Amino acid sequence: MNRWYIVGWGLLVLVLFNINYMKKQQLLTTGERLLLQLAPVDPRSLMQGDYMTLDYAVVRERRGELPAEDGKLVVKRDAQGIATWQRLDDGSPLEPDNFLLRYRVREERLRLGAEAFFFEEGHAEDYEKAAYGELVVDKAGNSILVGLRDKDLVPLLTQPKEVEDPQGLEEGPKQPE
Repeated sequence: MNRWYIVGWGLLVLVLFNINYMKKQQLLTTGERLLLQLAPVDPRSLMQGDYMTLDYAVVRERRGELPAEDGKLVVKRDAQGIATWQRLDDGSPLEPDNFLLRYRVREERLRLGAEAFFFEEGHAEDYEKAAYGELVVDKAGNSILVGLRDKDLVPLLTQPKEVEDPQGLEEGPKQPE
């Protein structure tokens, strides 16, 4: 009896995980891209590795006037894809260049969900120039952080670091002279 109980729960977890994964993939393929201005902070975590905490300007500018419960806000996307604050969602129709962003209130802070950007250890300097978070958003306001961009809106991609090879191992063994 206990074996089937454990197998059943394991299968349920796998099914729920796959459903969530498919929803995220659907969002990535059908969602709209928005750029949100940010103010990054670069902490280090011994348990999690290197990461950047993201603080979005669209939220930071309105801290004192936002409600205490979860909801949605409306942002307007300009020709460059940069989103700016419009209003809290009141259910009224959206303009063609307006989008919903779902938020949650946690510890008296409004959070858009994508609050941390993790990267490989030793690549912090690659992301120091981050000025915008790139999010994919669906019609319901669900979002996924897909990358960071600099002030010129150029995507910040980490290229593999050159590893010095002081012993010349990549060239093969050295022949005696």
